[in-house]
This record gives sequence, structure tokens and C-alpha cells, in this order.
Amino acid sequence: MSLIQTQGVGVLVGSRQILRDVDLSVRRREIVTVVGPNGSGKTTLLKVLIGAQAPSEGVVIREAGLRIGYVPQRLAIDQAMPLTVARWLGLSGTSDKEVHLLVAEQVGISGLLKQQMVSLSGGEFQRALLAQALLIRPDLLVLDEPTQGLDQPAVASFYRLIEEVREDLNCAVLMVSHDLHVVMRSSDHVICLNGHVCCQGTPTLVSAAPEYQALFGFGTEGALALYRHEHDHRHDHAKESDRDAG
Repeated sequence: MSLIQTQGVGVLVGSRQILRDVDLSVRRREIVTVVGPNGSGKTTLLKVLIGAQAPSEGVVIREAGLRIGYVPQRLAIDQAMPLTVARWLGLSGTSDKEVHLLVAEQVGISGLLKQQMVSLSGGEFQRALLAQALLIRPDLLVLDEPTQGLDQPAVASFYRLIEEVREDLNCAVLMVSHDLHVVMRSSDHVICLNGHVCCQGTPTLVSAAPEYQALFGFGTEGALALYRHEHDHRHDHAKESDRDAG
């Protein structure tokens, strides 16, 4: 059963067709990543999925009672606004301070609760945004380019955290990303978008698709090689664990 799915979704802004004929679904525990060039409609698609923007055509079907946590691509905070991390978490609508502390510990910002949001580093800021999204214990976590502007160690650390969150909450993750190597390593399902769904499927399938290679070039085969290495390593480790257990 899908947590959320679209059928023939399109978005028209004035005379400009942003999205057309988008069909997709996200099931529980899946990590689904949307990739595509700038201007391909990725952020618009996320807004439609979370209900922040109505589609011009087609439908979005959400599981009854679906809880969605959303981490935006960017959040502008006035430099003069006094807003501590603790206060930011309090704006989530969840007032239990013990829960706030548990989530802050989970994402690695428990020592930053008294700091001003505007004083945080890029990685710390993204973790604070993530913490607020997690306070509702979402069934579906939606992230719009959450690692934009972060250095490589921070990117790797953030994606490891997302995988831990998926395991802890038993939730699905839907994200937009330009980190093609990480996408191929971490995703269960990849959607290649360019105003419409060019191709979608497993990382192996999408990487081999002519539509994907036309957008990103053959150099991204390195991402697929990394994915295969990681996948094979995990598979071999699982077989060893099964033998040990037997």
C-alpha cells in the first residue's frame, strides 16, 4: 500500500506548464529520491505532495491520517530575530520538552538548544530543521535538497542520519537531491524529473536509462559503480550473517 501517490498530476502557472502527467507512489520505509536539472519542477512537485500547492490537473492520494514532516530547501530567518534552537523546536506544535531533547539528541544538536538559529553552521541548521520535522513522528519525511551548500563530510553524515531516522520511525523518505553518488547508494527508488517523469525505478535501472544519461551524462556511471559496490558489500555481509546465524 502506498502512503502517497499521484495520478496524472500537472501544474500550470499562467501559460507555463511546470509539471505534466506525473505518476508516482511512495510506500512505507522506502527512500525515494527525485533528481533532475534546475527548473525541472522538483520543488513544485514536493509542494503538491505535501499539500502546499494544488495541482492544476490530476490527483494526489494520501493514506488516511498521513503525517508528513517537511524540511524545506532553505529557510530565511531575520538576523535580528531572537530565535534559539529550543524555541524553534517549540514552534512545531509539540510542547513536550523531553521529546524535544530526545529528538535533538537523535539528530546531534542537543548541545545547541540555547544557541540562536542564525548562529548555526549550515549542517547544524539543517539538523535543526530536521529535528522540528521529526517531532510529529512522520509517516513520510519530505526533504528538498537538504544538503545544499554543505561540505562532503557533512553531506555524508546527514544522509547516514536520514537512514537512521528511517529505521527508527519506520517511515518513508522522499527527497530531492543533486548528490547523484549518494542517491545511487542510498535510495530504493529514483525518479528522474524534467517537467514530467523521464524514467523511474531502482538506481540500477535509472542509471542505465537513456533519458537519465541524456540529462546527466555518462560520467554518472561512477555513481552507479559506487552503488553496486555498496549494494554488493551489504549483500555479502548479509549472507555472512545468515551463515553465522545458521
